[in-house]
Order: sequence, then structure tokens, then C-alpha cells
Amino acid sequence: MRVALFVFDLATVALTFLAAYLWFNASQSRHRRISRGETLDAADLNRIIVNINRSQIANERAALATGAAGAALAARLLVDLLIG
Repeated sequence: MRVALFVFDLATVALTFLAAYLWFNASQSRHRRISRGETLDAADLNRIIVNINRSQIANERAALATGAAGAALAARLLVDLLIG
């Protein structure tokens, strides 16, 4: 029982640090601004789309880690509630 609570606590802490790291990395990507007078060609559009897709993937990973940390905490609380 005590080992299970320790494992859930350790998993929660590790997943929380992972989520914080992934959110930090996701926030580091900057999008290039486009001025009104600028003409876009295919290379510019490709670069913009790739940047948006990478940002979405980084945010998805961070959200998944945050959800896993929440699930680990919920499992720990459930074990503590049921077993006491």
C-alpha cells in the first residue's frame, strides 16, 4: 500500500516536471510576422504551415503530459481514498 502511494507520488512529480518542460519548449517557438505589403510565395506559405504544425505538435505533447500528471494524481488520491 505504502509502495503504491510512493509510486503514484513519484509518477505525478515526474510527469509534472515533464509537462512543465514541454510547455516551456512549446512556448519558445516564435512565429514570423507578415507585413501587409509583403508578397507570399510557395516557400513562405510552406514555412508558415510547417511552423504552425510543429507548434501544434509541441502543444499536444505538453497537454498529454499534463493530462497524464493529472491522471496519476487522481489514481493516487483514489488509492488513498479506497485503501485509506
